[in-house]
Amino acid sequence: MRKQLCAANWKMHKTGDEATAFVERFMQRVDSIPRSVDVVLCPPFTALHDVRGALAGAQGEDGRVKLGAQNMHWEAGGAFTGEISAPMLRSLGVQYVIVGHSERRQYFGETDEMVALKTAAALRSGIVPIVAVGESLATRRAGGALDHVLSQVRAALGGLQPDELRRVSIAYEPIWAIGTGQNCDPNDANEIMSAIRSCLPGLENVPILYGGSVKPGNIAAYTAQPDVDGGLVGGASLDPDGFAALAAAAAK
Repeated sequence: MRKQLCAANWKMHKTGDEATAFVERFMQRVDSIPRSVDVVLCPPFTALHDVRGALAGAQGEDGRVKLGAQNMHWEAGGAFTGEISAPMLRSLGVQYVIVGHSERRQYFGETDEMVALKTAAALRSGIVPIVAVGESLATRRAGGALDHVLSQVRAALGGLQPDELRRVSIAYEPIWAIGTGQNCDPNDANEIMSAIRSCLPGLENVPILYGGSVKPGNIAAYTAQPDVDGGLVGGASLDPDGFAALAAAAAK
């Protein structure tokens, strides 16, 4: 059975002190989360060091709660003011990184080609990329959701070999559901996620997460689907008790 994964995307929230307080509270609840569910915390860059230290103090360096980042550049170094490289993240103990989030695509002009470069760079540094894909409401209403999402997947991952693909994770996040309180029907989400899983050799057993207004009260309806392996969680991940409850409910 594929392991479940719940990743907390804090976006532009939490100072270092606030992040440390979150970890301290969350770790009091972590035993309520079944061992079949892996947990990743993705704070802002400025809080990565604080979260790493708080996790190490609470669980040891090799504990079950992993450290993730929200973005990275595809080059290992260079004249890219304000950017962060995969080796820099790795030096901070980062094990996962979100690439291609719709907010990066919408607000910062990230293209499928950039997502592909970031994905490959993360893999070269031993970081698991969580590759985010998803369609707009207009695309869904026009009946093009599946084609759009599969095009994003193939553009981001098509240049990788099957053994490389087996080391990625994917997050299906319908853009119209992110932060809106609207949810994709679990059956509809599973249909798209099943198609993602079969569109390239090597994706058969990778974690595919649902994202978009996912909460403790609805995550179980998604993970009950055969091709949904957890969640990429935004607003509902900002409260340590709520996120612990969500991760516990994600267990199949």
